[in-house]
Amino acid sequence: MRLSLLLTVLLMLTTSYPLPDEFQMDEATIIVNVKTNQLALIESGHIAEVHPVATGKKGDETPDGLFTVVVKAEQPYYRKKDIAGGDPKNPLGTRWIGFDANGTDGRTFGLHGTNRPGSIGYSASAGCIRLANATVERLYDRVDIGSKVLVVNSEKSFKTLGLEAGFLEEHSLGEE
Repeated sequence: MRLSLLLTVLLMLTTSYPLPDEFQMDEATIIVNVKTNQLALIESGHIAEVHPVATGKKGDETPDGLFTVVVKAEQPYYRKKDIAGGDPKNPLGTRWIGFDANGTDGRTFGLHGTNRPGSIGYSASAGCIRLANATVERLYDRVDIGSKVLVVNSEKSFKTLGLEAGFLEEHSLGEE
């Protein structure tokens, strides 16, 4: 009798049950404003972090729109110039978070680290979104395949943009 009770309890403890809604984490989303060269990470309906970024230079502008993360890579390989991941000459830095802009497969446009941190804050890339390596590493751990990336060129605040996109909860607008 005791053995069957013990087995039942063990089975219950090892069986996976979905968490109630109040305990489930919302998928992180990202808003990038190319006008201000800033990125906001949205988690659980609130702006969790804001970071400076480099965006596309004239002629290589970062595309505007709502995109989906489709590729993630640690120590990404730089195909254009055949530079291995981890090489100090690799302009992609330590992480790649690729999204499906302009019908691409997530290997053309993305958020990535950089070996040129002095370019952050400027329109200096070939269309991608550059971040400090430490920042993209933190985002990499918090953004999943399927997460949304909204890229805009706007005078609006991240709070207004997030509310309009449905990423923020209404009461978060009162927080400054």
